[in-house]
Amino acid sequence: MAIRKATAAWQGSVMEGKGELALESGVFKGPYDFRARSTDGTGMTNPEELIAAAHAGCFTMAFSAALGKNGFTPSQINTEARVHLQPGGAGFVIPRIDLVMSASVPGIDAAKFQEVAAFAKENCPVSKALAGCEITLDARLV
Repeated sequence: MAIRKATAAWQGSVMEGKGELALESGVFKGPYDFRARSTDGTGMTNPEELIAAAHAGCFTMAFSAALGKNGFTPSQINTEARVHLQPGGAGFVIPRIDLVMSASVPGIDAAKFQEVAAFAKENCPVSKALAGCEITLDARLV
């Protein structure tokens, strides 16, 4: 069983402070802060953006795997994950994530494409981990 790690360091108050996130692989190490969660934050990442990247990547791989199990090989898959952050409860909540995917899959019909995409959404490990929020899927065959 694989265990993946990332680290976070923080200095200061939540509103004025800043931190650094690092992935175990060394592929990413960079700053994050509270301001990056709103429209006035630039040049830094935030937890929601990282969740979006993880979900888009995992779903895309799950979709490719599900296509393969059904005898199809995609030419191209492009996925965007949109993580919604809003005030709620004792702070903030993520009520919804929208997956927007387009793919070119030779030989597949529209019904089978939608069936495989729905299966991938439900069975991707990140979708399962994020099951506490609504996950929508807009899957387009191109």
